[in-house]
Amino acid sequence: MQIRNLVAISLICVLSLPSQTQQSKLTIETIMQGPRYSGYTPSNLRWSGDSQKLYFNWKRHTDPIAAPMDTYVVNRDGSNLVKLTDTEARLAPPENCTYDEARNKCLYTISGDLWLYDFTTDKTKRLTATSDIESQPRFLPGAKEIAYQRANNLFIHSLTDGAIEQLTDIRTGKPSPDEEEPKRDPKKELTAQEFLKQEEKDLLAIVKQRKELKDEARARRLRENPRKPYYLPARNIASSLRLTADKAHIIAILNEQPEGAKTAIVPNYITESAYTEDLPARTKVGDTQGKSRLVVIDVKTGEVKPVDLALGEKPKSTRIFNLVQSEDATKAVFMLRSDDNKDLWRMALDPATAKARILTHDHDDAWIGGPGIFRIGFLGNLVFYQSEVTGFSHLYLQPFAGGDPKPLTSGNYEVTNVEQSKDKLLFYITTSEGSPYERHFYSLDPSNGVRTKITTAPGEHNVVLSRDENWIADIYSFTTKPDEVYIGEKKSGAKLQQITTSPSPEFLARKWTEPTIVEIPARDGKKIPGHLIKPAVSKKGGPAVIFVHGAGYLQNVHRWWSNYFREYMFHHILSAAGYTVLDIDYRASSGYGRDWRTGIYRFMGGKDLEDHLDAAKWLATAQGVNPKKIGIYGGSYGGFITLMALFTSPDTFAAGAALRPVTDWAHYNHQYTSNILNEPQKDAEAYRKSSPIYHARGLKSALLIAHGMVDVNVHYQDSVRLTQRLIELGKENWELASYPVEDHGFVEPTSWTDEYRRILKLFEKNLK
Repeated sequence: MQIRNLVAISLICVLSLPSQTQQSKLTIETIMQGPRYSGYTPSNLRWSGDSQKLYFNWKRHTDPIAAPMDTYVVNRDGSNLVKLTDTEARLAPPENCTYDEARNKCLYTISGDLWLYDFTTDKTKRLTATSDIESQPRFLPGAKEIAYQRANNLFIHSLTDGAIEQLTDIRTGKPSPDEEEPKRDPKKELTAQEFLKQEEKDLLAIVKQRKELKDEARARRLRENPRKPYYLPARNIASSLRLTADKAHIIAILNEQPEGAKTAIVPNYITESAYTEDLPARTKVGDTQGKSRLVVIDVKTGEVKPVDLALGEKPKSTRIFNLVQSEDATKAVFMLRSDDNKDLWRMALDPATAKARILTHDHDDAWIGGPGIFRIGFLGNLVFYQSEVTGFSHLYLQPFAGGDPKPLTSGNYEVTNVEQSKDKLLFYITTSEGSPYERHFYSLDPSNGVRTKITTAPGEHNVVLSRDENWIADIYSFTTKPDEVYIGEKKSGAKLQQITTSPSPEFLARKWTEPTIVEIPARDGKKIPGHLIKPAVSKKGGPAVIFVHGAGYLQNVHRWWSNYFREYMFHHILSAAGYTVLDIDYRASSGYGRDWRTGIYRFMGGKDLEDHLDAAKWLATAQGVNPKKIGIYGGSYGGFITLMALFTSPDTFAAGAALRPVTDWAHYNHQYTSNILNEPQKDAEAYRKSSPIYHARGLKSALLIAHGMVDVNVHYQDSVRLTQRLIELGKENWELASYPVEDHGFVEPTSWTDEYRRILKLFEKNLK
């Protein structure tokens, strides 16, 4: 009888665990090799001028993690995949560049010098070799000249004879006395210094003579060069200098650095010098922010006029950005975003009068955001842009002269990328139309709104068209298949040829689980998207783990290879150990429109945490897990949610691992946090109810905190302050793991391994 039971038990194990008996055991050490196991993601696809070759950046899985990406080239038919030498890579088509109107040539920079790539010959040419930094190169209409910035000034470089002309005289510091004769009000009495100066000139002939010679020299300089120098105010830099088509005016943004803002310091303990060194980090939310102004500069005289922004008598404080000219440089648009993040204006500019007018105005009671929301460009006499005005980010056209905008896309999906065809007759867009869990590539005819779907395989497609627009190169992935390069004809449903194989043979030999996409009912009636992986041996009353993705505004429930690939593989280890694993796209995740995005306004740890609590309840009621044996973990924003869950709902989770967590939002950066919580000095209530450190008294369950000590994003100080708070509260069931050489995103496999061993140990101890 005992032998029969033993045989039966063994047979059940064999039938229940085919993946474990047929495959080698997956270990934390293996998966935490990261890309040396699962492969490096290819990037920066670009085609040769004749569309016969594709270039891209890539590394083999055997290459060291710290090594830079190599440049590869492959023929369009998939043959002759070759790694280029450094010299060959420098002569290849550039990764990013600015094109001429015909898109036959492009400009780019290497180490502060200008280079030109000619796609008609597939040749590169160096244009400058200076100790100064040249930036923002652009072709002027006709493509016979280029303009670029150097040291706050705009220069023209002739591509015909190489002649260089400086068009502005923008300087730093203060003018010297011989540059500018000081003007005084004749109605005011002379000061003592002015009186003595006048007396000296009247008394001594040599002083008078030298003064006259100096005045003559100044007058001669003005006749020969009437352009008046402009001295930038303190802490100002000039950027986005754009020359108008008639070469009469230059549009410029003047950015002023904040005065008195305090930058945090991150100590670095593991250094080559063996001494602790300080790493510069960032300011904190609500600290003094920079300002910007838009001006028009007269090329001939150097006169600088501020642009009238036409926002009314009591305008909001705004930031200016995205100054864009039409390709013929006859039209210009720019954007204004209010400093409280709730308004966005798209503006048209008349440089001759230095006046702007409003094209469109978007307002959001929470904050302006969404995919592509800051995209703007020209289509002839029309302006195209994206807006969330309907609740989802879509593409619009509007006459530059003014008039109502026309939507080119609509529906409950998002446009995530927009490119124009070479002849400007088509848009190529990537959208989530059809499914929020996939991204596909379409052509769009703006004349009639007709869209043609080009990619069909389920997953995510990141497409780059060949220069003749007859072929596509695609970085494509599926849930269980990492990103690879594919090439095929630009035809709907055309079969694409795989070019790269990135993972190791060991990774490819393993059968990976495709998570089930579920929709979980939330307490407010919404459906929460989730990824569910069930245990290899399903048993009622077993343990469960909820993973919380980071970034807040990020999507992790989808049908493509996850940014959290280590966690995805770790979930296979948990599943094999009997855990049900769930991760959800909680409120504020991307991919689901404006209302989902802004669901956490003024309360982080509100609806987003409620979604996780509802998910935990669903695991117990719908999946049969033990409600007393549910754990939670995540990094960055995921670490924050983990802390809020353990502190404010202590009976829901038996254990949690908070990795590099934000513990006090008043200590995070301005750009992200002020969108959601406003500023701490103006909305203290939002910060207090959203920050875990104020709720630490509620901790009852086991807690692991893990943090890199040279984290310049979420500072290690966040976890140190929380540690002190837990000590003062007398809490016992917690620990802090510190990683001396790691920034926000870990790099070293040994650090990843140590961290996830601790996470697994935490769950094994407290959930079983």
